[in-house]
Amino acid sequence: MKKFNQIKIRETLSSSYWFVPTLMTGMAIALAFATLRLDRAGKYELLEKLGWGWLYTGGAEGALTLLSTVANSMITVAVTAFSVTLVALSLASQQFGPRVLRNFMQDKSYQLVLGTFTATFIYCLLVLRTVDSDKEKLFVPHISLTVAILLTLASIGMLIYFIHHAVTSIHAWHIIRKISSELNTSVDYLFSERLGHGMAKYKQRPIEEIPSQFDHEACAILATSSGYIQAIDHERLMKIAKSKNLLLRLKKRPGKFVVQGTELMMVWPGELINQKLIKQINNTFILGGERTANQDVEFSIRQLVEIAIRAISPAVNDPFTALRCIDQLCAVLCRLAERDFPSPYRYDEDKNLRVITNPVTFAGLIDDALHQIRQYGRQDVAITIRLLEAIAMVAEHTHNKSDRAALLRHANMIQRGSQEGLPEELDRKDVETRYQAVMRVLSSSDDCQQPHIKRIVTKN
Repeated sequence: MKKFNQIKIRETLSSSYWFVPTLMTGMAIALAFATLRLDRAGKYELLEKLGWGWLYTGGAEGALTLLSTVANSMITVAVTAFSVTLVALSLASQQFGPRVLRNFMQDKSYQLVLGTFTATFIYCLLVLRTVDSDKEKLFVPHISLTVAILLTLASIGMLIYFIHHAVTSIHAWHIIRKISSELNTSVDYLFSERLGHGMAKYKQRPIEEIPSQFDHEACAILATSSGYIQAIDHERLMKIAKSKNLLLRLKKRPGKFVVQGTELMMVWPGELINQKLIKQINNTFILGGERTANQDVEFSIRQLVEIAIRAISPAVNDPFTALRCIDQLCAVLCRLAERDFPSPYRYDEDKNLRVITNPVTFAGLIDDALHQIRQYGRQDVAITIRLLEAIAMVAEHTHNKSDRAALLRHANMIQRGSQEGLPEELDRKDVETRYQAVMRVLSSSDDCQQPHIKRIVTKN
């Protein structure tokens, strides 16, 4: 559980605009005290003798002017940068949906820029208070002023980078690419991780291992709070089941919303349930106010779907962005078609059935990826054709009969929708041509009697 608490803390900190600037401000305070200590120790004369002629050599009045100017400039630029960030967030929310704000909030570039400006401002203030122009108490922190100049140059560089990044970060291709990258990372993580040992490791085990009286004797563990399931500590769940000789059946999976008092899982035998066990099992679930991509591959898929359906809406009317989303969804579905989806039946090291999960299925992910785009884009020729082309491409990577049946179901729905939604006969003929291409790919896959050759899947 400690591992997943760390993931939740890291997720919270990475999506906050206060953590990185606060950390950089603390470093600036420490740097200011360190350089001032070197100045008071007379290290400036030593460095000057060593040939460090590029150090600040001005007087007290120049130092006061320099530090005041830099401090005023930095706080002004920081406010401007913050305003630009808010504008970028507002535009992204309106055009791509509020769920993509999480990607902007986790963008380290915005946080580093704000942190650099804030840190430089604080550093200059701390050094400014030590400059004394009185002849009797004359003190000019040359080393500290040199560092202030270097921080100013770094801030100017960050300002130029910030302008470039702010412009590119709200482009559709940048947002789609970032979500796709996160989606591919989720696929690599979720479909390589194992909870105990699934049936892939052992021979096919009969489902009769589930006790016949399970439905009658199992008792439910209820959720003690409400929220989206962000992660489940599978390892701890398996340890609990093994140590108490239990069989657990999960009712929910990451990404689903649970209400306090609803069923999280069924436990057999039910008479072993007590308050301690209820607390232990609830602690294996991490709940939050929003979905995350840690163990929820459907989340990133639906982000791409939301961008696509917003793009083809009359208010935006940007089908090219929707086509980009379909291309990325096609790519990830092709990767998923090559993966072995883990069995819902999980065994411990002694080959005893311990946990029955509620996993995602390839057919379910196809539904998530295609249903809404098909429904909202049925009157758009380009969207309809690209959906059929995507299905044909995914079908070439699919070797499971049930998965091909799911693709066929969507192809049929798209074809029927085009006959009703497209008024132009030639457009309908173009769609029919793509539909027949899908049918040929699916039929060739069904007729192929050659043994399945495992493809080598490379990570992007």
